[in-house]
Amino acid sequence: MKRVRADTLQRREVRDDRLRAMSTAAVLVFAVGALAAGAGPARAATYKWVDEKGVVHYSDKMPPEAVDKASVELNAQGIPVKKTEQALTPEQRRAKEQEEARRSELAKQQEEVARRDRALVATYTSESEIDLARSRSLQTINNVIHSSQAYSEQLTKRKAELEVKKTESKGKPVTAAIDRELESIDSELGRQAELIAQKQREIAAITAKYDADKQRWRELVATKSVAEPAKSAGAGGGAPATATPAGPAKK
Repeated sequence: MKRVRADTLQRREVRDDRLRAMSTAAVLVFAVGALAAGAGPARAATYKWVDEKGVVHYSDKMPPEAVDKASVELNAQGIPVKKTEQALTPEQRRAKEQEEARRSELAKQQEEVARRDRALVATYTSESEIDLARSRSLQTINNVIHSSQAYSEQLTKRKAELEVKKTESKGKPVTAAIDRELESIDSELGRQAELIAQKQREIAAITAKYDADKQRWRELVATKSVAEPAKSAGAGGGAPATATPAGPAKK
């Protein structure tokens, strides 16, 4: 009897162990399924986009007809994590490139103006120095003009002499040589007149340049004179504190 009872108890314990093992396995399977179900939506992305009619759409993926449209990717909490701009048409792309080129050119021009301003302030310390630099630049050109004018006067005198000589020797063989020299003089007088006109244009351009430099120099110096006191006042931290007279000493 004791042996039969022991066998019965042993079989009962084995059965209980199997039931506990099956329960544990079921719990594990349920937990894994729950985790997978909970992790799925967290990994899925949501896209927000607008169609041609202005209607806002939300979907887990972008439809083929909306791939080139602007969209926003949202995470599980609805927070934007990625923004995609709408694809540009060829005309829009060209317009964008032209605008970028215009901004680049404007930046270059601004940098060139800043460079010239720095050079202007560093080169001159007074307006008289600018006037002196202009006089020096114009002196060489004026010398060329005076030389050309003097040469033209000589050619004009020679031309007058030849015309008189041609009149006196009319009908003689020497007339052909006089005509050739007169033609050469006229050609040279034309070249000298063009040279004088060119140098006069250079004088006008240089004069305008130095006038503009002087005006710009005045503006830069005035701006600097206003900025420096304000900078000094800011660095000083306000008005200096006044000393408070000490009262009478107590006995």
